[in-house]
Amino acid sequence: MLDFTLTPEQLSLQKKAREFALKEILPVAWYYDEIHETPMHLLRKAFDAGIMNGDIPVEYGGPGAGLLDGVIVTEELAAACPGLATSIFDNSLGMEPLILSSNDALKEKYLPKIAKDFKLICFATSEPTMGSDVSGIRCEAREEGDHWVLNGTKYWITNGGIADYMSVFATADAESKHQGICAFIVERDWDGVSSGKTIQKIGQRASNTSSLNFKNVKVPKENVLAAPGDGFVLAMKTFGRTRPAIGAFAVGAARSAMEFAIDYAKRRRTFGAPIANYQAIQFKIAEMFQKVETARLLVWKAAWEADQGLDPTLTASLAKMYSSEMAQEVLGEALQILAGYGYTKWFPIEKLMRDTRLFKIYEGTSEIQRIIISGFALGTYEPAMPPLEDLPMQREVDPEEKASGQAVWRCRMCGYVHHGEEPPDECPSCFFPKTAFKKV
Repeated sequence: MLDFTLTPEQLSLQKKAREFALKEILPVAWYYDEIHETPMHLLRKAFDAGIMNGDIPVEYGGPGAGLLDGVIVTEELAAACPGLATSIFDNSLGMEPLILSSNDALKEKYLPKIAKDFKLICFATSEPTMGSDVSGIRCEAREEGDHWVLNGTKYWITNGGIADYMSVFATADAESKHQGICAFIVERDWDGVSSGKTIQKIGQRASNTSSLNFKNVKVPKENVLAAPGDGFVLAMKTFGRTRPAIGAFAVGAARSAMEFAIDYAKRRRTFGAPIANYQAIQFKIAEMFQKVETARLLVWKAAWEADQGLDPTLTASLAKMYSSEMAQEVLGEALQILAGYGYTKWFPIEKLMRDTRLFKIYEGTSEIQRIIISGFALGTYEPAMPPLEDLPMQREVDPEEKASGQAVWRCRMCGYVHHGEEPPDECPSCFFPKTAFKKV
């Protein structure tokens, strides 16, 4: 039995996140976007308000919230500013490999610190020459005695310039692709760890993005998240649990764009009436509303699957792909409704449009999601319908032929149905030989 009703606790969490977004994030969103800076004091406020780190398990000092709780919060924050929401959410992304790992001692070491103190942790897979292709990692991990040595550069790292800890994916053998991938928890103040200048972006400018560089960084063996061969699986499991949140970012941003467009349509008058009275505008708003609602349901389904212990990989890809592309469509229509004003920096649509463009790229591009989805559809999916060549089809036949009880033959090429003891020597429809027929 399905139930889409949020619990009282989830409704309270949603209200809390919405109030934080409207009071703390929305008033400063454009300012920090303009100066391209991440406000650390705002991240600290999110931490103090319990908006961050909701997914830390209870046994490590966290609230133990589910992924559905997380996407509810994420939508509200992203509705105010996708960029600031990204930096607030990034602790969940950075912690996920640690939470999923089998290294309990490492969890005991770091998760209570993140839960108790204002500590940031980032997720580092991408590099200057690779992004979605995790098997193509070149950052080197070399085993030496009681530690590992890291050498290489990670790129496009959210909160890379401000994080205290890092979940770093590297390779012990680049030639072996997936089999060489491993992962570690690295601390910023270790010798050889540095971050590059903030990467200048067209959107999400209030979210810190930078490179991380490792020069002969010694990592104790107790800080291994995943041994060589296990790192790739850990990264994929992480994405399965974090991609729904990207969908939630998109839903939040698109929802705001729709609300701004509705408000404008009610106020803007042309030819003596509000433009909301015109069917062309009404249809745009109806489609925007439909897309936002549809995307949210997919996001919730993916989060629910993860919370139930199911494999959310497929639905997470569906949610991320649909939601990220939906957001661009909704933003495009919202700008069209606001027309010239939507094209200015004095109205919020242009910023939301810049911010949402990233959703189709990070944590696996839309093209990667299509590969995952098509792979399932063509390989794993079990259809309910029989193969076309086995499909029983009724056609009008001669009553005597039907009464004779003769066999039914179907042409596997064109679908023509023949009644008789044997198939015809040649299909009268497509002219393929009798070998094209199959008895059904």
